[in-house]
Amino acid sequence: MEDSARPTPADSGELPNGARMAEDAVVAPDAAEAPEEGEESGIANDSETNAALGAEGEPSRPLTMRELLGELKDSGEPSSGRSTLSEGNGIGSAGAERASQDSLQFSSHHDVAMDLINSVTGVDEEGRSRQRILSFAAKRYVSAIERNPEDPDAYYNWALVLQESADNVDPDSSSSKDSLLEEACKKYAEATRLCPTLYDAYYNWAIAIADRAKMRGRTKEAEELWKQAIMNYDKAVQLNWNSPQALNNWGLGLQELSAIVPARDKQTIIKTAISKFRSAIQLQFDFHRAIYNLGTVLYGLAEDTMRSAGPDVSPNDLYSQSAIYVAAAHALKPNYSVYRSALRLVRSMLPLPYLKAGYLTAPPADNTIAPHKHWERSEFVLNHEGLQQVDASESPSSKPLGHMGRSKKYIKVAVEDIVSVSACSDLTLPPGAGLCIETIHGPLFLVADTWESLDGWLDAIRLVYTIFARGKSDVLAGIITG
Repeated sequence: MEDSARPTPADSGELPNGARMAEDAVVAPDAAEAPEEGEESGIANDSETNAALGAEGEPSRPLTMRELLGELKDSGEPSSGRSTLSEGNGIGSAGAERASQDSLQFSSHHDVAMDLINSVTGVDEEGRSRQRILSFAAKRYVSAIERNPEDPDAYYNWALVLQESADNVDPDSSSSKDSLLEEACKKYAEATRLCPTLYDAYYNWAIAIADRAKMRGRTKEAEELWKQAIMNYDKAVQLNWNSPQALNNWGLGLQELSAIVPARDKQTIIKTAISKFRSAIQLQFDFHRAIYNLGTVLYGLAEDTMRSAGPDVSPNDLYSQSAIYVAAAHALKPNYSVYRSALRLVRSMLPLPYLKAGYLTAPPADNTIAPHKHWERSEFVLNHEGLQQVDASESPSSKPLGHMGRSKKYIKVAVEDIVSVSACSDLTLPPGAGLCIETIHGPLFLVADTWESLDGWLDAIRLVYTIFARGKSDVLAGIITG
């Protein structure tokens, strides 16, 4: 297949929609595509907090972006977003402006960043209003740093403002955007120096570095920036292992890096990217962005394997694996055009009318605890209805799932009966990679040929169940039977 037809990975680097204190919640931009209409984007859990005011009415800590918006509303910010003050005086009513100016003395240390923020102008009324809010927020955080230079939260929020301002820059002004992101990185570095366990800062710092890398194409400078971003995603995951967004972005960073490094290093990086996407999915089975990205990286690996004629894995197997993840992402988000276009490219690579077909070693259907000598390696197929053992004398492509093996009892697991799916190591099982499917009728044990093969079965069965649980089985059925 032509390289130009390759499914493109969902974009990373989506920025938070508002600054907030690090302890409020984790900043978790989904970081894989622009949000669809009606879909939440940016912050995963932006909880509202109340400002703690000192005796003079001055905040004793940096205000979050939500608090600043609330304060502006209370102080009479015009609904149109237009400022009642002259250009360059900040945002909001005169009262809000005075509040932000109390006892402010900006040092030269912050002049460059403030000048950069004040130079940004939105391209429309909404953008200009947003930028006025960012300018106002910046002054608050600089003020907090002046009062307490050892406050990591102030540096963190200050960095978020710079990062948001970079997102508000005219698309044609790449130098201004890069300068803002560079300043944001400096603030994140200071925040993490003061508080080395600040997960949010490492996560958003990595996004800022990744955005800078994207501006540099496939250059040596971009390679170094991608490596820095990957290191920060690594640190973020170390601090918060339960973050599918960070794992997904980590995988995307590795995928970008693999396109720059020498060919001898590419395979190792790609395999690491696959493991990050898979880890993200295992934390959140309906994380369609990571599911789709795993499909794209497998597709790219299939293309490379086809060109290099590598002996390890069949390119057809990789293409088929890629198609499973693209199909699952589309089933979970059927209205998303990127997934729909990619599916058209890879659908024929599926073992239609099934999602997955392959071999597993299984016990007799009527005696699941039979001795090893009675277990047999046979073909299994998986579709929207469940998992089915195939009679070797019958063609799985010519018979629907429910009509196979009528003359003999074969293993069949309906998707609605599944409770959990997991890998297992048990001495009572035949040699190989153990698979346990817990059902409402009890456990079923099967054995895959290799642990790598087992990963594919685990993902596929879990995805089919997740699609069923989300009420999208009909979409999956249309993909593989339509």
